[in-house]
Amino acid sequence: MPHLDPEMLLRVMFAAAISAADPATVLAQHLPEKPAGRCIVVGAGKSAAAMARALEIAWPDVDISGVVVTRYGHSVPCSRIIVREASHPVPNASGEAAAMEILATAHGAGADDLVLALISGGGSSLMPMPVAPLSLADKIDVNQRLLASGLTIETMNKVRRRLSAIKGGGLARAAHPARLVTLAISDVPGDHPANIASGPTVSDPSADEDLSYLLESLGDDLPAAVVALLAKRSDALLDFKSDFRLIATPMMALTAAAEIARAAGVRPMILGDAIEGEARELGIGMAGIAKSAAAHGYPIARPCVLLSGGESTVSIGAQKPGRGGRNTEFLLSLAIALNGLPGIYALAGDTDGIDGTEDAAGAIVGPSDLARAADLGLNPQAYLQAHDSYSLLDRLERLVKTGPTLTNVNDFRAVLVS
Repeated sequence: MPHLDPEMLLRVMFAAAISAADPATVLAQHLPEKPAGRCIVVGAGKSAAAMARALEIAWPDVDISGVVVTRYGHSVPCSRIIVREASHPVPNASGEAAAMEILATAHGAGADDLVLALISGGGSSLMPMPVAPLSLADKIDVNQRLLASGLTIETMNKVRRRLSAIKGGGLARAAHPARLVTLAISDVPGDHPANIASGPTVSDPSADEDLSYLLESLGDDLPAAVVALLAKRSDALLDFKSDFRLIATPMMALTAAAEIARAAGVRPMILGDAIEGEARELGIGMAGIAKSAAAHGYPIARPCVLLSGGESTVSIGAQKPGRGGRNTEFLLSLAIALNGLPGIYALAGDTDGIDGTEDAAGAIVGPSDLARAADLGLNPQAYLQAHDSYSLLDRLERLVKTGPTLTNVNDFRAVLVS
């Protein structure tokens, strides 16, 4: 690979990470044996439509029908599978209608049919089906509280499964006795099937857990039905096995980026694909590792790139936040901690192309950004405290915008020590 400047190399690595999780290239490798009868498709997530289209291309001679739901703006044309769109990250009535349609479609499968579930990140919000006596308004209320809580995605999904009639194995029960195969793109630390879109086709491992300890994190004035359901235990595990196949994961994306780095003569170090924690604290920690690499060649000698994935959190609290997502907050914190140290650049972005609710996947930062901010009369620390990282990085023209990528293997972080 020809020599690339640090920022261009980071962008090429990010593109490679996204490409490694593209349903158009990976889905066909994981398909089960073609069914003798019908293939009924159900699914939800930011990649659901792209996965459905890849399936139609791979199986032109199979009797395929079904319905999937994806985020607004993430749809692609399909000829045999119906594609619905709904809201993410906050559920809406369109998502509830799609969930009901998906469940009814699965119920219509017979013992000789193959039910193929196409599941990817975002499916929790896109497929809301409140368990009685909850209303959609109750679900929306709880979901907004979860997004602002700072809880890990694993903990949030415990709540989502408990309050849903379709997650935590609900879709699998509807498909029984048909053969069920799930093709999933993981966007969660650890790749646990129950946490990808809150596990609609697998048993709920927290079904018998009293979740009352989470009430404090969710705030006051919760609907009484929510309080009761979180305390209600169940042992309703699936009494049959489902075939669950991961077709793309965060580690696959990081590995693809590492190969790009090696080809450019840069040593890659994958720190992990399941790194969690407060985004601004993670930025400080990652800056410390980069400083050590630059000064001491430990844990790896320069030129090197520190790669990581996972899902950090941003605890907003009671304040009204500015604009930003966990990746831009991570980057702003890292840039402040590095304080213009020469030779260190970083890119962080969500592989779905959307950092939080913004129109950018993330951003890129380098040694000159704090000085440029000062020249513009901008105070980076004040922006960080206000959770307004997007606004600052936008002023500095450092945002990375990809548009919807139609895949989702969570966050990608690369810190390059040149």
